[in-house]
Amino acid sequence: MSKPLNIVILGLSLSSSWGNGHATTFRALLRGLHEQGHRVLFLERDVPWYASHRDLPNPEFCDLQYYASLDGLIAGHADHIRQADAVIIGSYVPEGVAVIGAVAALSPQRLCFYDIDTPVTLARLDAGDEEYLARRQIPLFDAYFSFSGGEVLDRLEKNYGSRNAVALYCSVDADRYGNTGEAHQWDLGYLGTYSPDRQPTVERLLIDVARRLPDKRFVVAGPQYPEDIDWPQNVDRIDHLPPAEHASFYSRQRFTLNVTRADMIAAGWSPSVRLFEAAACGTPIVSDHWRGLDELLPHGEAIIIAHGTDDVVAALSQTSDARRQELAASARSRVLAGHTGLARAQELVAALLALQPQARVEHPGQHRISA
Repeated sequence: MSKPLNIVILGLSLSSSWGNGHATTFRALLRGLHEQGHRVLFLERDVPWYASHRDLPNPEFCDLQYYASLDGLIAGHADHIRQADAVIIGSYVPEGVAVIGAVAALSPQRLCFYDIDTPVTLARLDAGDEEYLARRQIPLFDAYFSFSGGEVLDRLEKNYGSRNAVALYCSVDADRYGNTGEAHQWDLGYLGTYSPDRQPTVERLLIDVARRLPDKRFVVAGPQYPEDIDWPQNVDRIDHLPPAEHASFYSRQRFTLNVTRADMIAAGWSPSVRLFEAAACGTPIVSDHWRGLDELLPHGEAIIIAHGTDDVVAALSQTSDARRQELAASARSRVLAGHTGLARAQELVAALLALQPQARVEHPGQHRISA
């Protein structure tokens, strides 16, 4: 391996998994980078809603530091940003447009964007919404790492001006996700923060199923669900489930449900970290459908695709234990072969090394873009 890289990442959150999937994605990736010997400084905006829900305040695999403002970020970390082999700014970073402008003005050797929300980002840009990324900033990045692959990469380059769009899917930490051997407590479970565009699918593929199968047990874990949802009596609710409890949660399910946001279904090739977690735990997966899913986990071989309530009822009522175990084993082997944090870290490093360090010539204020 070449010499270890010194990487600075500015991301939404590493310390708290509350209400976001970014922390889990970053943790697996950074553990993989650490395992390879690379050094990472993760810079996180100190905000009260994460500060009060931190489940990893002091990671052992990187240097995590907080900043209170954009001025504080630059004053405290400008030298780190200039000296790093690569600086990666993530999606949904608070004041993202201003952060990108200020960081670019420091002329880092390699400036990259990691979009953990690519379909959402592009839909927002098309609507003129530039909350955390301005369309005009995309050509600034030496690489645009995307949560989504497939044809989305072509769109990023042809329609949005990316100079180098690279798929960087989420991943799973194989050392922390495996079957715990606990007895099954639920026939079907779902883990996900409430989202209005996902909720109709949760209704069809879990809540309606629970009403049809009153003798079976179900569970939905995740925060921010409205108080007025009519949960059947056989559906348990868990408001927040920290990552340390995910493996136990998946292991106690006969099947787990994966539900995808509308923008990601439209884009395709956007696997959720929950797919990889469940597969690593050996839990059979029932999922809605999107383009590219069969390339990852073939239907009928490593996953069950459900288009409606009847499909889930059939899966829960008619699938033998032997068949369940076949599905689970196939998915697990595929995920552990190519979708671990270590595998993803190797992909990231290879992509970074393929980029030539930039000798940027800046003009005063060139990239100082206000929010």
